[in-house]
Amino acid sequence: MYAHGGRRTKAEQDAATVEIGYALVSAAFAAAVLFGAVAGPTFLFDLPHPVSTVLLGLGTTVAPVVFMARVISVLVRFQQSARPGRTDPDS
Repeated sequence: MYAHGGRRTKAEQDAATVEIGYALVSAAFAAAVLFGAVAGPTFLFDLPHPVSTVLLGLGTTVAPVVFMARVISVLVRFQQSARPGRTDPDS
């Protein structure tokens, strides 16, 4: 991953920056979609209070878990693809 004696090249820094941005944006999107799917009916329909409470609680619990899982999976996949000895995805 490091080209010159442990230092990253500008291209490697740029690739890491892009991958981190992609991980954060795609994780935020996935978490928002999941929250909307789980807790959305609470805002759209007149549900009983206990059901609304459970759906909102479930949505606010699961969305951050999905966010973190997505960020970690994208960054681990990027790190594995950048290991020495692996083929370059552009080749």
